[in-house]
This record gives sequence, C-alpha cells and structure tokens, in this order.
Amino acid sequence: MTAVRSTLPDEARRVSCEALQDTLVDLLGLSLTGKQAHWNIVGPRFRSIHLQLDELVAAARTFADTVAERSAALGVPPDGRPETVAKAFTLPAPKEGWVRDADAVQVMVDALQDAVARLRERIDATEKADPVTQDLLIAITAELEKQRWMFAAENVPGES
Repeated sequence: MTAVRSTLPDEARRVSCEALQDTLVDLLGLSLTGKQAHWNIVGPRFRSIHLQLDELVAAARTFADTVAERSAALGVPPDGRPETVAKAFTLPAPKEGWVRDADAVQVMVDALQDAVARLRERIDATEKADPVTQDLLIAITAELEKQRWMFAAENVPGES
C-alpha cells in the first residue's frame, strides 16, 4: 500500500529512502548506545561524561525523528522497530556492565566516527538523487562530528 506519493522519481526515492533508513538505524542505535554508557559509566569523570552522553542521545533522537519523517514524506514508511535496529545496527557499543569513563568515551568516539563515515557515503549517494535529503544528512553529519570532537577531547592525555 502506498499511502503517500513521492515527488521524486522512483530511483531517486529508492536511493534517498535507503540512505534515510540506514541513517535511522544508526541514529536509534547511537541513542541506545549512549544511554547504555550513560547508565553504566563509572570513574572520576562520571558526571561530565554522563551529562555529555545525554546531549548526544537527545541529538540522535531528534535527528532520528526528522529522518523518519523525511522518509514518510517521500512515501516510504520508516522502520524503527526494535527488531530492525537490533538486526541492522553494527556501530561499536559498550560492553555489558560497568564501563570506565575512558572506555565509554572511546566507544562513543569510535561509534561516532563510523557513523560519520557512513553518513558521508550517503551524502555522496544522495547528491543527485535528492538534494533535500542530502542537506539533512549534511546537518546530521555536522552535529555528529561535533559530538565526536567533544568526546575525543575527553581522552586527550594530560601533560606530564
């Protein structure tokens, strides 16, 4: 059933919505990864990183909603079901149990770096197919790069 008709040609819609669906999975997974680290972080930098993780989670959830709505606007129902995310999510995540502050930071740096690399591929893929979707992906990339920088700065060794 097609409830919403797209303004894009079929191939452009396919390319755009594939990029949007993959981004939705990454963003939902990042929000869960961030919350897992948030709940289990321990160490001397607990509070600052705990709060920083909440900022990342909020950004990921907001962008996930925007991405899903863009897909729906193009006539393709977004799939954010738990089983879809569990099956398709492959970004780094923290181990089970308590996570040292430095380890939590590193896993977030790695997850964000991988997410940004994937987004850059999707930006390239949507350039001709749908500049509106491309623009959305560019905005998400800018925020995730900022978040990656902020986490990476947490683990820079001090002067000896």
